[in-house]
Amino acid sequence: MYLDPQTALENLTEEAQLPNPVKVRDMLLHARLKPDESLELNRLFIEYQQQFGVLQNLGKRLLQEIAARPIRA
Repeated sequence: MYLDPQTALENLTEEAQLPNPVKVRDMLLHARLKPDESLELNRLFIEYQQQFGVLQNLGKRLLQEIAARPIRA
């Protein structure tokens, strides 16, 4: 949990808590998969990549809104 929205926004831009799709893709490329497994995992990866981007954008918008407001003491 982040106390400072600006720091959370910077961390979200650099690295999310969910595994970055690039790292997931690397894991897929290094896994020993059968052709049918490869197709299925690639389908799941594409879905993951899309949802990851959507969630990252929503989180960024939310944090921008919070960061733009004064902090209560």
